[in-house]
Amino acid sequence: MLNFSIFGLMKKQTHLNLEWPYEMDDEDCERRRMECIDEMTNLEKQFTDLKDQLYKERLSQVDAKLQEVMSGKAPEYLEPLANLQENMQIRTKVAGIFRELCLESVKNKYDCETQAAFQHWESEKLLLFDTVQSELEEKIRRLEEDRHSIDITSELWNDELQSRKNKKKDPFSPDKKKKPVVVSGPYIVYMLQDLDILEDWTAIRKAMATLGPHRVKTDVSSKSDKHQHNARSEDGRLFYDGEWYSRGQAICIDKKDEYPTSAIITTINHDEVWFKRVDGSKSKLYISQLQKGKYTIKHV
Repeated sequence: MLNFSIFGLMKKQTHLNLEWPYEMDDEDCERRRMECIDEMTNLEKQFTDLKDQLYKERLSQVDAKLQEVMSGKAPEYLEPLANLQENMQIRTKVAGIFRELCLESVKNKYDCETQAAFQHWESEKLLLFDTVQSELEEKIRRLEEDRHSIDITSELWNDELQSRKNKKKDPFSPDKKKKPVVVSGPYIVYMLQDLDILEDWTAIRKAMATLGPHRVKTDVSSKSDKHQHNARSEDGRLFYDGEWYSRGQAICIDKKDEYPTSAIITTINHDEVWFKRVDGSKSKLYISQLQKGKYTIKHV
């Protein structure tokens, strides 16, 4: 509408120019000037009205577009919203996958810790079992030593135990009272009990068995019916009749009036040799027995 008004104004100016005479006096000029001023004022007024009308139209268009955006119907709003929703779905999916991976990682770590704790428990249990087994084997070995050491005094031991049992059964029996011993001539009174003598004798036998392989024999030229063998242990090895024997070697054990036995050496101590037979049973030989010839061994 503004364009049409300007075009109409230009037509009026052209019409007025065509009507202008070639010679005009002052009154005509003044009149023409006033007409042009009126025309300019009219044009400015029309321009202002058109500007206000355009502003109102633009404002109404912006308000309508805002209403469409508020109601969620504007294309300028729906397209970016669709892109944002797509990005949100992608990020939500990625976050879900990451969550599953984190949960799986925590579960795997828990399983690893559980397995490590179980393996540590198993190893500690086996170590404790081996320790207890070694201690029990050591006690059994000492009991075996004690049994071999007190063989000759077993009767004294049994008599002492029997006497103790009888005392416990009938402590007030008149038959069990000791009668005074009448002796004549010089005599020695032993103030020790039989059990104390037995314990001292066992300790002496152990000391003799321990120091036996390292004692220096002074009576070399003495006559003896038994053949003495050279046997000793050094650094976990056994030296017997000019040959060395180590742990894990197979040997043949021979005893008089018995069939030879094959075995494997398991342990060599300073006074004994442990071996394992073919049937799995374990036993030992004292080095003093090898020296006296009670047993003989040789390589297989």
